[in-house]
Amino acid sequence: MALTEERRESLLAYCKLTELKDDPEVQSLIPLFYDAAVGYLDDAGVAEPAEDDGRRARYDLVVNYLVLDSWERRDTSLPGTAVADNPSFRRLITQLKLTEPDVSNLDTGQGVG
Repeated sequence: MALTEERRESLLAYCKLTELKDDPEVQSLIPLFYDAAVGYLDDAGVAEPAEDDGRRARYDLVVNYLVLDSWERRDTSLPGTAVADNPSFRRLITQLKLTEPDVSNLDTGQGVG
């Protein structure tokens, strides 16, 4: 689903970015994070519910969380922590690998012929 202006405003409020809505970084990254969150859920087997579906509020909250997490962890590492790698970033990479076409052949050395 495309990011509507109403949904964008809701995301900005959830992420406490309303005052920064005209910032170029916010303008470019929030739609990208939204698309990534919706795609992440779709790849995980969670389809976007219809507007009148009772699950819609929970789905939107999960998308909001994923967008906020992406915003707060824009770097691939987390400075000031004992963790050298960003676990959220690593999970996204892992899911991309698992949803890659012909992923079953990547680990077997059979490849695509």
